[in-house]
Amino acid sequence: MLPLEGIRIIELSAYMNGPSAGYQLADLGADVVKIELPRRGDSSRGIESLFGTFMTVDGVNLMFDTLNRGKRSLTLDLRKQKGKEVLYRLVEKADVFFTNYRKDQVVELGVDYNTLSQYNPQLIYALGTAFGTRGPESHLRAYDPIIQGYSGLMMTMGEEGMPPIVVSGALMDQMGGTMLANSIVTALLVRERQGIGQEVEVSMLGGSIHLQYLNINTYFLKGRPMGRITRSLQRNPLTLNYQCSDGKWIILSELQSDRYWDQFCTAIGKEELKDDPRFDSAKKRRKTYLELISILEETFATQTRDEWFKIFSKKCPFAYGPIHTVEEAAESEQVKANEYVVEVGHPILGRIRRTGVPIRFSKTPGKPKAGAPELGQHTEEVLLEFGYSWDEISALREEKVI
Repeated sequence: MLPLEGIRIIELSAYMNGPSAGYQLADLGADVVKIELPRRGDSSRGIESLFGTFMTVDGVNLMFDTLNRGKRSLTLDLRKQKGKEVLYRLVEKADVFFTNYRKDQVVELGVDYNTLSQYNPQLIYALGTAFGTRGPESHLRAYDPIIQGYSGLMMTMGEEGMPPIVVSGALMDQMGGTMLANSIVTALLVRERQGIGQEVEVSMLGGSIHLQYLNINTYFLKGRPMGRITRSLQRNPLTLNYQCSDGKWIILSELQSDRYWDQFCTAIGKEELKDDPRFDSAKKRRKTYLELISILEETFATQTRDEWFKIFSKKCPFAYGPIHTVEEAAESEQVKANEYVVEVGHPILGRIRRTGVPIRFSKTPGKPKAGAPELGQHTEEVLLEFGYSWDEISALREEKVI
């Protein structure tokens, strides 16, 4: 069995951070039924480009396909009373309902926790928002870059004096979705142990603050955050990145610089630096770091990154690694060996590679899916499973409820 096999989940969400939670739960075996508006569906189905990249391949929308793999699609017009009644009937037999609609929207649609819990007191109701449900900005709409800016994350990247930098790839959406999935699984465990359903809430802002726990707590205790990493102010040259002769970059990240200093000097062919009075202790190197950085920049520029890695693997066990491009990371043997990317069969694209399940279970492994559902593809199938007759389904279709 898969970890969440047998768990029924109703998803009412759009764009990224809500659907992200859904596909992660589906990968772990949950039956995730995605509710979409008839004839229109999730708005992300129509997004043509993102961060300057066209999102369609052979008619498949990569954004929607990525975030909704392994789900079933049921079209339902919740603006109509009969649509609400269908949802309430589904909720009676569901384990989880989650949404990333704003609080005022779920109340207006009649899908808030107080309403749905009347039909299923043991329901796990999860809400993913942008800013949280309390505070002066709780009502505002936001997308990933806005949360990056609001949370201070953009001002931690790059060097001092540079304009704010947005990280592409919707990381805050993914973080919000991951926290939403985690909250759902935790609430399911509480229900199993204590027999209670409840409402849980996470936000993209909360996720971004969580990611910056060390920086923010440093600010609270020292009066200033850790700040942006500025090359000219990095006082430990063994925690810095250097460009190699092939244009590729290597990053050193050794906090125990005294422990490995002699081995490091031998590895890079600079024996004379070992006993150089300017650099023979971490304390001295912090004072003469600009001189040492200049020497190391010239040294690393003499060989390719792969050549340096071969040298380091034999001569020096200090902490180092490559600065990969996205392509290099996706193709790395380490990523493949741990099945962080896998090959799956797609109903339209055939055999393709996708991101895998990043959690390893020894006896109940997850199973990454491929292919998101067509709009309303499983409407009849789901309604039949939840006790509707064909006559009832036909009537709902005639009234344009589904």
